[in-house]
Parts: sequence; structure tokens; C-alpha cells
Amino acid sequence: MDMLLLLKATILGLVEGLTEFLPVSSTGHLILAGSLLHFNDEKGKVFEIVIQFAAILAVCWEYRVRILSVVSGLSNGNRTARRFTINLMLAFLPAAVLGLLFAKAIKAHLFAPLPVALAFILGAFVIFWVERRPAQPHIHQVDDIDGLTALKIGLCQSFALIPGTSRSGATIMGGLFLGLSRTVATEFSFFLAIPTLSAATVYEIFKYRHLFHASDIPLLLVGSLASFVFAFITVRALLRYVSQHDFTGFAYYRIAFGIMILLTQAMGWVNWADG
Repeated sequence: MDMLLLLKATILGLVEGLTEFLPVSSTGHLILAGSLLHFNDEKGKVFEIVIQFAAILAVCWEYRVRILSVVSGLSNGNRTARRFTINLMLAFLPAAVLGLLFAKAIKAHLFAPLPVALAFILGAFVIFWVERRPAQPHIHQVDDIDGLTALKIGLCQSFALIPGTSRSGATIMGGLFLGLSRTVATEFSFFLAIPTLSAATVYEIFKYRHLFHASDIPLLLVGSLASFVFAFITVRALLRYVSQHDFTGFAYYRIAFGIMILLTQAMGWVNWADG
């Protein structure tokens, strides 16, 4: 196996792990990194699918006790476990339905430098607006989320179908707007990532199944390990961060990244339409 290719796999796995659960859009970062590393062909598409799944596994590992408790509770008829599961299903449903209906149209019309850059920058101003609202959170535990609130958070997640928006950013900001504390909004975003990203991964694997080859296994393993490790670190770090800070720092970063999208496209360094 080419050592340079393994190094590229490690870098992209690192990028995926660091950005998947932050409110900064992992898709935009992977397009940039893949283009600069010349790893954005069909093999790169398969690679991104696999390392995204590795990031999901990091969340599953971090919350393994809670997940096992929910699974056990469902088999025992536990009301809390059942409500938690129903809430995740309700929150997952809007993005799933809208994704099936509009994914092709979004890919055709919005995956271009200007829309992606605008999504980054507008997302930043949404963060500023939500953070500066004089609101007092009234939901301090994930289990206190009701079904209607979960559905509304799912509707917020649907905005992430727009490239550059950020799934985690949409769900966290939606949660804060709806009265969740920072920690609860962040944790629910993590939990919601499991069914949402798992469904997307299964769909993409089926769609690109003809591109999977046994010879790529070492490459996929290296990238997946990097993605898993850095996603695990990011999840823990973000929970510590939100306990003492707000999200405005990410808003400034989004503005800078949006400007960089336009600059790299104008200079011909990155073809953002390849995403």
C-alpha cells in the first residue's frame, strides 16, 4: 500500500472526526481537504462513506452505557427508554423524508461555491442570533424532551440538507432555541446523529457498492481509525466546552471558512462542485 495514500487517509479521517459533530459542516471541510490532497475521485467518495460511519461508532462507544440501557429498557417495556426511542424517531423523520424527496435537486442546484459559502455565513448569523436571545433553558435532561420538541429539532436538522449548513449546528441551535440547555442540546445532537448518519451511510454504501474493493481495506481501516479516535476526542471536548462557553466562536470560524470557499474557488484551487 502506498504510504502517501495512507497519509492522505489519515488526514481525511482526522478532518472527518474533528468536524462531524461540531457546528461547522464536515462536508465542506472534506471537499476542501479531498481536493487539496487530490483524493476526491470515486474512491474518495467510498472512503468518505466509511470514515463517516467510524465517526458514528465513536458516539456509540462514548454513550455505550446509555444505548445498552435503552435497548434493555425497550425489551423490558421501560417507559423512559420507549419515549427516548420515539423522540429519536420523530427527530429523524423530517430529514429522512425531505432527503428522499429533494436530495437530487439539492445536489444539482445548491452544491456550488456561492450557496455553500452563503450557508456557512448565514449559519454563523443564526448562531449569533440564538446565542444573544434572552432565553432561559427549561429542559435540563435529555429524558425531559417531549415528542413535539423532538419533532421540531428534527425539522431544524432538515436545514442541514443544504450543503454547508452543518447537521450538528442545525440541531444544536434548534435545541437551544426550543429551550434545551447547551449540554442537553449537544447530547441530543449526538444521539440523533446515530440514526441519521447510519441511514445515510447505508444508503450511500448501497448506491456505491460497485466501488468497494478488497484491496482498499488497509486504506479504509487507517482512515476509519483516525476518524473514530478524533471523533471520540471531539465529542468529549465539545461537552466540556459547552458547559462553560457559548457557540459564538464557531460562528466567527464559519464566516472565515465561507470567505475561504469563495477565495479558493476564485483562485481555482478547489472545485467545490465536485462535492
